[in-house]
Parts: sequence; structure tokens; C-alpha cells
Amino acid sequence: MAIIINIDVMLAKRKMSVTELSERVGITMANISVLKNGKAKAVRFSTLEAICKTLNCQPGDILEYKSDEDTQ
Repeated sequence: MAIIINIDVMLAKRKMSVTELSERVGITMANISVLKNGKAKAVRFSTLEAICKTLNCQPGDILEYKSDEDTQ
């Protein structure tokens, strides 16, 4: 099972930099990097809400589930 984080896709669609997202959401660039690289073990709903508000998107635009069969 894998949860894929598509922040890069949404940043590109919104023509926004990681730095700008970091400043608007109020989390460090290091934490955004952890999310982008799929290394995060959890994400707070308040953080997800802030990212969605900033990027004007839905959680499903950022989070994607892929089963083990899909990732092989």
C-alpha cells in the first residue's frame, strides 16, 4: 500500500514555488520536502487544510492511494 503525495503537481498547476507555499501555509520547507518525497508518516488535518486552502484544491488532488499491485 502506498499513499502518493502530489504537491509538486499542484504547485506546478498553480505556478507556485515551494518557498511560497511554505510561507503561506506556515510550515518549514523541510517539512514540505518530507511530504513531497513521501517520507512523512502522518499529516495533520490542519496542515492539509492549509495546503488545500493555499493551493485552492481538494485533499484528493494532493493525496492518492496506490495498491501494492499498482506500484510493482
